[in-house]
Amino acid sequence: MKRSSRLLVVALTVAIALPWEYIFAAPPLPAAQTSREGGVNVTVVPRNLTSGTPSWDFEVTLETHTQPLNQDMSRVATLIDVQGKSHAPLGWEGDPPGGHHRRGILRFQPLTENPTTVVLRITGVGGIDVRTFSWQLR
Repeated sequence: MKRSSRLLVVALTVAIALPWEYIFAAPPLPAAQTSREGGVNVTVVPRNLTSGTPSWDFEVTLETHTQPLNQDMSRVATLIDVQGKSHAPLGWEGDPPGGHHRRGILRFQPLTENPTTVVLRITGVGGIDVRTFSWQLR
């Protein structure tokens, strides 16, 4: 095979293969965010914010050495859509209220409009009125 033919075959192979990789590759997960206020660290990691999933999940870790963590996480968290509408969680699956270290998953109904940005608000933890966590999805 001539050199120019081999180069053409390689170029065509790359041109055909690249789009499939982009189509089937999993989107990168949004990064963890941490709020360190009021003596309580709150870290949130989005877990699955794609269309077609049964729920949008956020892993939440709360840590303190100064006060008990007595909040009902399903009542203090809301997901805010691009129109500013609040969505209550479907539930909290994790450590119960109390103690100085808690971890769990906040589950929300997936947003239907496939937003470019998602905002999670957590209120009243560590005496802080509102903690806001925001991610760009695309």
